[in-house]
Amino acid sequence: MMDAPVHGHQPAAPAPPIPSSAVRAVPWQQVTVGTPGPAFEARPPGQYAYDFPDTECDGWSTPALCLRFASVRGSKHRYYRQPRQDSARAAVHEATGSIAFAVADGVSSAANAELGAVEACKAAMERMLHLLSSGGETLDFQDVTRYAAERLRELALWRLEGREPEPGEVAGLYATTLVAGVVRPGPEGPTAELVRIADSTAWVLEQPLKRFRPLFSSKTGSDTLLVSNEVIPLPHVPDVLEATRVRLEPGQVLLVGTDGFADPLGDGDGLVGTLFAHHLTAPTSPAWLAHLLDFSRETFDDDRTLLAIWPHPGDVPT
Repeated sequence: MMDAPVHGHQPAAPAPPIPSSAVRAVPWQQVTVGTPGPAFEARPPGQYAYDFPDTECDGWSTPALCLRFASVRGSKHRYYRQPRQDSARAAVHEATGSIAFAVADGVSSAANAELGAVEACKAAMERMLHLLSSGGETLDFQDVTRYAAERLRELALWRLEGREPEPGEVAGLYATTLVAGVVRPGPEGPTAELVRIADSTAWVLEQPLKRFRPLFSSKTGSDTLLVSNEVIPLPHVPDVLEATRVRLEPGQVLLVGTDGFADPLGDGDGLVGTLFAHHLTAPTSPAWLAHLLDFSRETFDDDRTLLAIWPHPGDVPT
């Protein structure tokens, strides 16, 4: 005989049976591109790096735009027990329907590159959302980047227990690249405004041509829209910023990525370009984007971050 319910509570209903399709689900195998790199189980980063997870991803849609991003720790950092030094952040500006975003790649020589990347993204996001609320047809990116640089100086001031840091000391602790921008919806289609410091970069992926059109200069200086003579990371803010503005047409995707993605992508005509052009035809799930980004290819072992924004996405996966 079953015991009587205690204090009038009814026994819990039995759990529903697990669908047979779920039982048969096959775990994802790592994507390989060309010759894969060595396979091994990732090692944990240092015990105080718990705030920098191996992998992050996010994704959501507004009535006019669809966003996905993922950031994964590279094989080198997984092997040597170092944290992921890339970061990405994005948010919708409710009043305008714009998407603000920031992508950063902490410079490996900096002592706390991972923190520099996160804080630069957060500071840039705070400032862009504030400026969007203030109105104006364009953003003051000098203001945005100087605000992010000041955040790094404040971190160094705290780290040095109140002693005013020299610029080189700030860089030695928190140097990072930064690409920041907004995509604003409009009656003629969304418009993207971007700025970058150092060598993270951006493209427009043109479908069905499957062509990656760079929005900033490449490391080799070819196929450029804008040319930079220096590649110096935050906290340095140049007097003249690399900035661009582009309208996104239906069938185009705005991509922003760190060099962990840009280097194996190259000009987009190889295997990596083919892989991502195929899978970014339409918005995919955030987890699948992270899985794709974690592809294995020999000699390419850096952290990888990729942010994608589609205009007028229509039906997207749930």
